[in-house]
Amino acid sequence: MPAKKYSTIYEDLKNKIEKGVYKMQSCLPTEYALVEMYGCSRNTIRRAVQELSGIGYVQSIHGKGVVVIYQNTARSDFSIGVIESLKEAAGRNGVEYHTKVLVFSEFVVDEHLHRRLGFAVGEEVFYLQRVRYFDNIPVILDNNWFLKSVVPGLTEEIAADSVYAYMEDELGQTIVTARRTISIEKASEIDHQHLDLGDYDCLAVVSSQTFNADGIMFEYTESRHRPDRFKFSTIAVRQKS
Repeated sequence: MPAKKYSTIYEDLKNKIEKGVYKMQSCLPTEYALVEMYGCSRNTIRRAVQELSGIGYVQSIHGKGVVVIYQNTARSDFSIGVIESLKEAAGRNGVEYHTKVLVFSEFVVDEHLHRRLGFAVGEEVFYLQRVRYFDNIPVILDNNWFLKSVVPGLTEEIAADSVYAYMEDELGQTIVTARRTISIEKASEIDHQHLDLGDYDCLAVVSSQTFNADGIMFEYTESRHRPDRFKFSTIAVRQKS
């Protein structure tokens, strides 16, 4: 199956759903119509639809077709079940986005970092601290550690744009899986300094270990989110015991 063709169709349908061309509770065109529209095989269409289903955009209903279940929200919305950069999330939510890099440095992992992050002792990592702005409002304080052997050549300029885009477009890396934990933590002085928390004394913290196609954990990230600006979503599927 031609991967490029499938991904082009997936992105086009995803974009049309997000923009309301295909509205919530409406049906996508029939499989036959999509084959004609995109000039491809049924398997390619089915793969694109399967991926849309996997991120909670559509649901296949027997006797009815493929129903759109994605609903655009006014608030910024991050999906726990999808790996995307902040730049991609901003585009999906239709907000302006930029990043301010506070710290860009390098470390050798010691026993303390090994226990905290999971990287092997002796590995070299880049450490980034970044403030993420949506519509010129500081909403996330990110602490990132990237494995230098997987992300060589990382610079402060790249960190201010998109590390994931650099990895995929320039280094040819494939980002596959992330293991995430969500917690509520008391805000620190640094959080208050950079995030304009106002009366809030806590924030949502998403900790992620991210793996590439070789099964290597190349990133550990601690994202500290303003509670008034974000909600998190995922897709749950009923599994009978």
